[in-house]
Amino acid sequence: MVPVPFDPNAVWGVKPRHHVAGTVGGMRVRGVVEAVGDGFGFTLGPAWQRDCGVQVGGTVAVELVPEGPQRADLAEDVAAALDAHPRAGAFFDSLAQFYRRAYLRWIDATKRRPEQRPLRIAEMIDLLEAGRKERPSS
Repeated sequence: MVPVPFDPNAVWGVKPRHHVAGTVGGMRVRGVVEAVGDGFGFTLGPAWQRDCGVQVGGTVAVELVPEGPQRADLAEDVAAALDAHPRAGAFFDSLAQFYRRAYLRWIDATKRRPEQRPLRIAEMIDLLEAGRKERPSS
């Protein structure tokens, strides 16, 4: 367990969990920062622990950034739709970058048929509100 010495909700916006990427002791890591007791932290898997050379209780430099597209990175129409539907927005924010990017690629694939874009955004909102990580494959 790696403690995070700040409140990620205050720094990166309120989310149920924060998907992050960065380094721990100079080694690349991806993880999920979550509330732990009175603070926040993330857990490193057994393979990482085996290969890192860091001892439990040791002190290492940790650098983390939010992973994947964030609200500030979104197109205005997508951001507005997520803002207008807080439950869908919160679920979108909690998804791993893979799922967020898949939704955004699907919406951006409407360049040749721009009339489809608002329909896809509306469908994404419906799917997110239903708790769907990804759209059903057709």
